[in-house]
This record gives sequence, C-alpha cells and structure tokens, in this order.
Amino acid sequence: MKSRKAGRRKADLSEGDVIRKTPLPITIESLTRDLKALGLAPGMTILVHSSLSAMGWVCGGAVAVIKALEEVLGETGTLVMPAHSGEYSDPAYWKNPPVPETWWQTIRDQMPAFDPDLTPTRSMGAIAETFRKQTGVVRSNHPQVSFAARGPSASEIISDHSLEYALGDHSPLGKLYAIGGHVLLLGCGYGNNTSLHLAEFRANYPGKRVERGGAPVVENRKRVWKVIEDFGDDSDDFEKIGADFELSCAGELRIGKVGLATARLMPVRVLVDFAVGWMAQNRNLGE
Repeated sequence: MKSRKAGRRKADLSEGDVIRKTPLPITIESLTRDLKALGLAPGMTILVHSSLSAMGWVCGGAVAVIKALEEVLGETGTLVMPAHSGEYSDPAYWKNPPVPETWWQTIRDQMPAFDPDLTPTRSMGAIAETFRKQTGVVRSNHPQVSFAARGPSASEIISDHSLEYALGDHSPLGKLYAIGGHVLLLGCGYGNNTSLHLAEFRANYPGKRVERGGAPVVENRKRVWKVIEDFGDDSDDFEKIGADFELSCAGELRIGKVGLATARLMPVRVLVDFAVGWMAQNRNLGE
C-alpha cells in the first residue's frame, strides 16, 4: 500500500515564495470566516487533509489553522487528521527512496516499535504533525496508518483500529463513515483523500489482491516484527475518481477558498459509496 511505504513529500514553497504570493496575512479570524463560508459548523466531525503553504502566509502557521478549525467546530465538534508513519513498514516495499536489500533484515530486526506518543508522522505536513502533539489529541494504535482526533467522538473514532486491512471498516475511516463525518481537503487534492482507501476495501474489481507486509509493534510488552495482511492499494486514479465525483455529486460538495487555498468539503458516505461503484466499473488491475 503506497501510503504505508516510506515516501517523500513534495518540496513545499519557501517561506519567501509564500509571502510573495500572499496579498495580506492570513489570520485565525480570516480562516474562521472562510471555513464557515465553506460550510463547517459546530458539532461536525471533520477529517482534514491539508497543505499549509497552499493557504498563503498564515500568521501563526499550523497552530493558527488548527485553532481556526477548532473554533468553528466548537466543543461539540470533532477534528480528525491522518497521522501516518509509512516508514514503519517492510523495507522490501520502500520506493521513495528504496534502501539496499542487504539492509532489509537489519531494519526489520532493529527499527523501534511504533509508539503513538513518540512516533512522528511522515509526509503528512505541518498541520497534521502539529495537531497530533496537541493536548487532548488521541491517536489510533496502527504503526503505519494511524489517525489523530480531538473532540467528543475522538475515542470512538480511533479505538480498535484493526492491524490488518487497516483502512477498511474496522478503522477510523469506517467509523467516520458510520457516524456521518465529512472530509475537508484544505489545499490538496483527491490523491490525498484517504477515504478513497475505504472504497478500495469495499469495492470488487478485477486484480484486487492481498499483500503481506510487516511492522514493528509491541506485544505482551515486547517489541516484535508483526506480519500484516492487507489489500494492495493504488491511488493513481484517485484524482480521476474525484473529478467524476464532482460531476456526479455536485450537490453534495462545497468548494471555496480558505486563505488562498482551494478547499473541498464532502460527506464521507457519499464519496465512498460513489467511489465503490466507480472502481467496480473502471478498475481492472489484472491487465
């Protein structure tokens, strides 16, 4: 699964570049106003994928974005973000960058076990990494594709995250689908939309395959290398799925600006149900 392989985040714009493209500083007040205009409201449960640099120069950076989101959601709302750590996986699958095969067994034997409090995110961006360290945030206990959450539904969302088939029904994505959560793409596209992996889990299409990987975890107070089984994933068509979703389900989608970034707000259920059908009709991984 690509989201669970060690990857490299595309280089962000320099701060100077971001300043030059920003007419006026982006603030908590302006972010709050933009988020409300997009459709965020108190009591909602929102899974946020984000790019800080896409929003322009934000006074307070990632902290300001988090505070604006929490201000709009209020005490009854729940904020969720990906906290993935793809390097906690079998090095045989690493591509960005790969490591020599002669290193593989050493990595499997020596990589520290996943620790939800200590292990940093990888390629999730400044907002997600800052959020996972905030007081009151809880994180699911998956070594590769954990999620972080804060709010009344946080514990329910992150609890019992299945080690195998980790973006399926027994995952935070499955919980978000069940409780009627929303996805907010904040300056990023459908290629970053992890809810489409829930659709992959549910969809039937030619070439769907099971892969075996692994990760270092704690079992019975000891660090062990755990073999993990899951469906192989492929996010290469996620942007196409998103484009077709916007044509077919335009009434379910809100598009607007948050700072300088294009933002999209959509219900998880509507997106996943559409994507399940799309994959069944359009995917053929066996050819």
